Amino acid sequence: MVQLPATRTANESRQVLRTAVRQLERADLYLAAVGAIDLGDRQAARALNQLRSDLDALRRHLIDLRSST
Repeated sequence: MVQLPATRTANESRQVLRTAVRQLERADLYLAAVGAIDLGDRQAARALNQLRSDLDALRRHLIDLRSST
């Protein structure tokens, strides 16, 4: 079992946020690949677009957090 520290230094927080941003960027690449498949389903396309939009909003939020630490 892994136990995370209760508090992080500012540097550790920036590193964690940077890692999270990179993971979100990778997730967006996977979603883009799914979008390129053209499933032929409007509802699936809408859901995919919503996921990518939400993912981008979260990524931007984490970048802002990283800048403020």
